Amino acid sequence: MRTSKFTETQIVATLKQADAGVPVKDICRQIGISTATHYQWKSKYGGLEASELRRIKELESENAKLKRMYTELALDNAAMKDLIAKKLLGRRASARPCGT
Repeated sequence: MRTSKFTETQIVATLKQADAGVPVKDICRQIGISTATHYQWKSKYGGLEASELRRIKELESENAKLKRMYTELALDNAAMKDLIAKKLLGRRASARPCGT
């Protein structure tokens, strides 16, 4: 996914300009974005303050980190279960009497 050349603070400031009554077309022309981009920003960031956006980004980053950790631990757990199962099967095979 492409990163924006605008920070969350800039996006919020742009949206506040529109809320203050500045025409959307003028804002878009001034900063070099399409009106579609403006309305995408509005649907994503509308009503949020810059500090709230920063907190959301931090939480999303932490969530991604935790998901990676969970995946790694789940793989480790599966590998350990396989190893234990192989050891148990090996013991059962060696515990059988030779003559039977």
